[in-house]
Amino acid sequence: MSRTKIVDVLKSTEYGKEVCVKGWVRTHRSSKAVDFIALNDGSTIKNVQVVVDPSQFDEQLLKDITTGSCICAVGKLVESQGAGQTSEIQATSLEVYGLCGNDYPMQKKGQSFEVMRKNAHMRLRTNTFGAVMRIRHNMAMAIHTYFHEHGFFYFHTPLITASDCEGAGNMFQVTTKNLYDLKKDEQGKIIYDDDFFGEQTSLTVSGQLEGELGATALGAIYTFGPTFRAENSNTPRHLAEFWMVEPEVAFLDQEELMDLEEDFIKYCVKWALDNCKDDLQFLNQMIDKTLIERLEGVLKETFVRLPYTEGINILQEAIKNGKKFEFPCQWGDDLASEHERYLVEEHFKKPVIMTDYPRAFKSFYMKQNEASPNPSEGGEPWSVGYKGAVAPGPTMQGTDVLFPQIGEIIGGSVREESYDKLMSEIERRQMDQTHLWWYIDTRRWGSCPHAGFGLGFERLILFVTGMQNIRDVIPFPRTPKSAEF
Repeated sequence: MSRTKIVDVLKSTEYGKEVCVKGWVRTHRSSKAVDFIALNDGSTIKNVQVVVDPSQFDEQLLKDITTGSCICAVGKLVESQGAGQTSEIQATSLEVYGLCGNDYPMQKKGQSFEVMRKNAHMRLRTNTFGAVMRIRHNMAMAIHTYFHEHGFFYFHTPLITASDCEGAGNMFQVTTKNLYDLKKDEQGKIIYDDDFFGEQTSLTVSGQLEGELGATALGAIYTFGPTFRAENSNTPRHLAEFWMVEPEVAFLDQEELMDLEEDFIKYCVKWALDNCKDDLQFLNQMIDKTLIERLEGVLKETFVRLPYTEGINILQEAIKNGKKFEFPCQWGDDLASEHERYLVEEHFKKPVIMTDYPRAFKSFYMKQNEASPNPSEGGEPWSVGYKGAVAPGPTMQGTDVLFPQIGEIIGGSVREESYDKLMSEIERRQMDQTHLWWYIDTRRWGSCPHAGFGLGFERLILFVTGMQNIRDVIPFPRTPKSAEF
């Protein structure tokens, strides 16, 4: 007979009907009078209880069905006599598809997340990772639905590129060259004439630059795909391969960009609360007791919009009052996660959109704020930024969304649409223009104001699930010295 998913069995009230379920054994409790098998097929966090009369089945068969075994159970759907479930199945037949020995790594006893990372091929069968992956799916659906409903077009940008969007140089090279016999010129530089693309290429760190081309043709686009960073970082917030969501919109200013960022992320959080109730309740109980409360809090709060300069003043005032930070936070410093989390979790106690960062550590493509003469002789101009905030140096129209327990979850900006200003910044930074000619062309021919942001998908999943390590919200994490599975 045909299989019924467990999620549907548990919703059914057709008591007395014969059903067929297939899945993996979570637990098997035995006694002389009755056996209870908790079965899960991944369609829901909840198990269906299969009640077995041992006198009707082979004794060795029941002994062989242990945690992790894959079975098919056919039986009558009845109202449950126990607490915690509404329905159960009285088994009339059992078939074993795959047995599990005592060396099965995901036994019922609790496993540390570190142990489970070493067994990433099996950890997906656990309750925790099943819940995380179902929520991950739902967040992907929320993203596509939001942008479709708001008139954005899904735009596919290349994974292989010759340009470095961020300018940091932390890229994985793509080549068909024989690494044991590299052709080099007189200066010792590798010659790429005989490589597949005829030039040095890498895996992309961002689809933004190409996304801007789409926005200046289609009006509003978004990308959603894998990106790669060759950073030797082992923090709980970094991966070498991760997914990015990058909308780009023509004719959008800084205020409108912040409205989009806030509306988008609230939509995703609400989608999780509306569509992932069982999984969130499980994670709220097992991982983070404040998870659901924190998610609901995001929907209630209006995000603070905070110029960087004002944020630095708040942090320095906190230091004067005895707050200790590991890293410095003078004007001009790139804020560390501890600074961002202090502003969000302790000072404002709500999400913050930080704006108008110093030019020194932001990307070349960001729009520079208006400059005013510097009263100090010989210094750089002062900047007039968001809501008239005055900063003691050049600032860019960045808009980074900071979240509790995460820090930065979105990085966005208004893009510089002026050819002259963009070229001035590229030349000031002494950037190689060889692979940016096409990007520069967009400022020569029909340029327009535009803006966008990048959301690290795994960071969103971290926040929505309450998990503590980014390696636990992607099925198979790629990190330094680790590319298994």
